[in-house]
This record gives sequence, structure tokens and C-alpha cells, in this order.
Amino acid sequence: MQRAYTSHLWRYALILVAVGLALLPVVWMATMAFKPHTEWVSTAGDLHWLPREPTFANFEYIFTGETEAYSITHERTATKPIISSLVTALLGTAIAVIAGTLGAYAVSRFMVGRNLPLGVLQLRLFPPLAVMIPVMIMWAFIGAMDSWWGLSLIYGIVTLPFAFWLMKTFFDEVPREIEEAALVEGCSWFRVFWKITLPMVKAALASTTLFVFILNWSDYVIALLLTRKEWVTIPVYMNSLSSAMTGQMYGAKAALGLIAVVPPVVFGIAIQKYLVRGLTFGALKQ
Repeated sequence: MQRAYTSHLWRYALILVAVGLALLPVVWMATMAFKPHTEWVSTAGDLHWLPREPTFANFEYIFTGETEAYSITHERTATKPIISSLVTALLGTAIAVIAGTLGAYAVSRFMVGRNLPLGVLQLRLFPPLAVMIPVMIMWAFIGAMDSWWGLSLIYGIVTLPFAFWLMKTFFDEVPREIEEAALVEGCSWFRVFWKITLPMVKAALASTTLFVFILNWSDYVIALLLTRKEWVTIPVYMNSLSSAMTGQMYGAKAALGLIAVVPPVVFGIAIQKYLVRGLTFGALKQ
């Protein structure tokens, strides 16, 4: 009994240590967001975690482009990049999840296209920069450069393989006998999919949606190559927070990073009751 208790205690202690190490960068970013400019760069003997003089100047700077605490200004604020990231990430996620779910169900149940799964996977086999060069040419030709729909479309295409393969795995775990019984009762295939199969995998769908959204939300390379000014996203805008006088504006970047964490966290909390089931779907198969 004592040995089992000690084993559980060590296990929980290791979990706490792992969680603490994982949250260490987040804590550092949160404290950096409230530090004034004089505390961004400290000497080796003057490093401290908590701000000695907490300030909201970093948040004021990214939303107004100027503040009394700094002698420099920025020509753009973070409002438009935040909106741009939300619009393109949500639309790109919707495209990937809807197309991936429908395609995964078709392949799982009807074996549509013997080589379709491998063909979808090939979208992720090439290096991103090698793929983006022809994409930039095509997007410039059709007028999709620096547009919300062009960025959303490429997000949906790039993350489609993840949605497709995840949902195909989940659909393969759903017993076919349930659908066959519904078909015998007179249901159409679409009604079976919409009323029976999809509710059974809603937890898996929620976890897949969150995963794809995080990929689109945190993208930097695609947004850097396909946007110029109008639809710049948060990662691209964050890279511009620097000046010749102060160098990298770590406080402003930390403030923007703290804001960028909010949507994925809120999304995860909203679907948390589905996450555990969705991430372990089919793991305990008899």
C-alpha cells in the first residue's frame, strides 16, 4: 500500500514538473508584457521575473502606435492584424474541416478514390517554400494576393490533410452496423451521416477543429509571402515590432503574444468536454 502511494506521489510530482517547464515561457511572456522599456534588457545580475514598475504601455503602444513611455511610433496598430488573423484562421479552418470531414467519410465508407488518401497527404510532403513559389504566381494572377479570401483559401488547402486523415481515422472506428441498421429503416446515406455518424464523432470533430485552427492561427510563412499591408496577420505584424533605436521591442511583442494566446485558449475551454474523448477516440478498442 505504501509503495503504491509513493509511486503515485512521484508520478504526480513529475507531472507537475513537466507542466511547470511547459508553462515557463508563457509565464515569462506574461510578465514581460507588463515590464517598462527599461526592464526589457537587463544585465546578467539584474534579471528578474516580475516587473518592478508594472505598466500597460506595451498594450497601449500596439493598439495606438504610440505612447508617452516610448519616444518612437509605429505606423500600424495591432487591431487590423488581430481581425485579419481571426477572419482568415476561422475561414481556413472551416474550409479544411468541412472538406476534410466529407472526404474522409466518403473514403472510409465508399472507398472513393483508391489513391485519394495518399494524394491528399502529398499536400504536406513538399517543403513549404517549394510549394509557395507557384502558389504566389497563381495568387498574383487571380488577384488573391493580400486578400482575406486568398489567405483563407490557402489555409484551408494546407491544413486539409490534417483534417482529412484525423477524421478518416475516427470514421473508421465507428461501427458500420449502426449505419446499416439505419439504412434498413429507410434512412438515406446523407441522413445517416448527418443524424447518426456525425453526432457520434462530434468529440473527434471538435478536437480536429481546434488542432487545425491552431495551425492556421500560428502560421507565419504563408502570411508573410501572401500579404503585404491590408491583411497582415499577427505573426507577421509581430515581426515588425522593432526599431533602430531600441532594437527588438520585447515588451510590445510579449503584449501582442499574450493577446494572441486568448482565442485558442477560449476555443479549447469552450470544447473541453469533447477534447479528452476526441483525443482518445478509438484508443480503447476491444
